[in-house]
Amino acid sequence: MLKNKRALVTGSTSGIGLAIARTLAAEGVEVILNGLGDPDDIAALCEEIGATFNGANLMQPDAIAAMMGDIGPVDILVNNAGMQHVAPVEDFPPEKWDAIIALNLTAAFHTTRLAVPAMKAKGWGRIISTASAHSLAASPFKSAYVAAKHGLAGFTKTIALELATCGVTANCISPGYVWTPLVENQIPDTMAARGMTREQVMNDILLAKQPTKSFVLPEDVAALALFLCGDAARNITGANYTLDGGWTAE
Repeated sequence: MLKNKRALVTGSTSGIGLAIARTLAAEGVEVILNGLGDPDDIAALCEEIGATFNGANLMQPDAIAAMMGDIGPVDILVNNAGMQHVAPVEDFPPEKWDAIIALNLTAAFHTTRLAVPAMKAKGWGRIISTASAHSLAASPFKSAYVAAKHGLAGFTKTIALELATCGVTANCISPGYVWTPLVENQIPDTMAARGMTREQVMNDILLAKQPTKSFVLPEDVAALALFLCGDAARNITGANYTLDGGWTAE
């Protein structure tokens, strides 16, 4: 079904992005990875899943434009790259705000605007953005991340409407807490912001949000992304799929 399709998955050298890249590659998709990591580890990943790699810095619009020109047209665009910082708003470093908005939101605008013309010309395309339960609900001390993810959900709805007659769909996947480096790395900041132990952050902050009391798996997100790429999802566009263990049901 997806053979001969090409996909760019940003933030795909670990976590959710890597799970999506592996899943698409297993279905015969030609995958381009993008992200950070040790060059040898990335080379091994490319060999493992039969992918290529472009290390463009997604916080630089010129670098995104160069990447999109270098890799050529893609049929599937997965806007997954993201970062997090946890701090009270009065202590939130402005440079962290700028970086989070640039990577989590503005980068998706640039990749999308550059991918859309070829998708429209072909009459087929899939744009999937990894949002978050924080695209629908807020948490304290995450002002930039919540703002970016709300913005990403709104952006997705807008482009879905613009592309509705073009054979191109645009959807969000909004996971709850997924056990990835992004989640693990924010635990120390949350410990400092709230004066808690690691165990308290894990049980009383992170998993307290999810009625299932378990983390979402990267493979769960990847399976949903694969479905949204398929023909059965041709009339699903502008949607924001929650995958959050019941978090936003409350």
